[in-house]
Amino acid sequence: MKKIIFLVLLLNISLNYSQDDKVIKSIFDAGFTKSKAYSWLDYLSNEIGGRLSGSYEAELAVKWSKNELDKLNFDKVWLQPVMVPRWVRGPKEFALIETEPGITFNVPVAALGGSVATPSVGIKSNVIEVQSIEQLKELGKEKIDGKIVFFNRPMDPTFITTFTAYGTAVDQRALGALEASKYGAIGVIVRSMTLRTDDFPHTGGLTYGALPVSKRIPAAAISTKGADKLSSLLKIKPDLKFLLRQQCKQMPDVQSYNVIAEKKGTTYPDEVILIGGHLDSWDIGDGSHDDGAGVVHSMDLINLFNNIDYKPKRTIRVVLFMNEENGLRGSLKYKEIADKEGINHIFAIESDAGGFRPLGFSFTCNDSNFLRILEWKKLFAPYFINVFIKGGSGADISNLRKDYNVLSGLRPNSQRYFDYHHTEIDTFDAINKRELEMGSSAVASLVYLFDKYGLND
Repeated sequence: MKKIIFLVLLLNISLNYSQDDKVIKSIFDAGFTKSKAYSWLDYLSNEIGGRLSGSYEAELAVKWSKNELDKLNFDKVWLQPVMVPRWVRGPKEFALIETEPGITFNVPVAALGGSVATPSVGIKSNVIEVQSIEQLKELGKEKIDGKIVFFNRPMDPTFITTFTAYGTAVDQRALGALEASKYGAIGVIVRSMTLRTDDFPHTGGLTYGALPVSKRIPAAAISTKGADKLSSLLKIKPDLKFLLRQQCKQMPDVQSYNVIAEKKGTTYPDEVILIGGHLDSWDIGDGSHDDGAGVVHSMDLINLFNNIDYKPKRTIRVVLFMNEENGLRGSLKYKEIADKEGINHIFAIESDAGGFRPLGFSFTCNDSNFLRILEWKKLFAPYFINVFIKGGSGADISNLRKDYNVLSGLRPNSQRYFDYHHTEIDTFDAINKRELEMGSSAVASLVYLFDKYGLND
């Protein structure tokens, strides 16, 4: 009798996964034929453009995304107010290397987000090259005072995952100006965060901490080609001078919004599954990969469910966060209100790694849930999206972590992501339609499985 019961249970599991195979196949079929992701991203990128928090373009993106979500058969779509910083880049930045009077070389630079401006005529001084923040302490005020600090530590190319390589270098961009100012530096330039050698500087956020405005120094990213040139020239002419001019401004905070859409679950309405991306971007490209792709992946979920006539058992929330790039205030505001309302997020997934071909997912969860998740790898194997790793989700959803829930991040192929990240070439023409649609289908398929099975007890 026990054998018969075991075989029946085994057959039921097999039948369940057979059903899941069919549903996931239908999701991918809809993704390749009915997805709105590419056309949505075309509009967001080409008609609205770069969407820096607090900008007019960010405001347009809020209105546009709410309007599109209103068309998708959600039960409720609303705007969640949040105060965000407003930093304005101003006219294009200018920089040059002067090896001796009359001999100069222009190099491409971009002000780091949140940086103060230079004087109107710019700053011009000798340069000291360093490889780390720790090296500043070794050199001391005597060698740094009155100079421009040049942080030139590249991303480590030995890491297969380029996000890990990014993590090995980004501290100098985020903290360089704050730390260099302690030793009397008058400005900072930072090697762009990319493994590619080109003439496109990569912007990104910095922090001055609690440093008074009067003590803040201007900071800019220099392209990798420019960084290599400057480093080479310093070896020949250590007394060369660098001129930097930028006219950015920090304005008063302004009100913006997270855009939220919700569809109530038919069976477990109090269990919430969140799908999100960030609506803001930097201003020098149109943010197609970072994070327009994540926005349309999130929006496309209910579109795909509608096309296969799938009615979620659990409540689905799409959240388009504002201000991920320079403050995470949208994420903080969402968490604050969700906690007050007692929202039970059993699963949250964020797409913020570009629109390239998806390879799999990362998961932050307990061992019990991860072991069950690993059983689903075979369902994604036909699509070559079966790299499941433990650890990591996304910046906007990381604060939703509980001991019992699961947070996840879509993991596309990352090898080219930092070619475009935070640059003027993060534009719609860098998007592959089929790869973008595969991302939508992958996210929807994983959400389907969590919606069907819930958490592991």
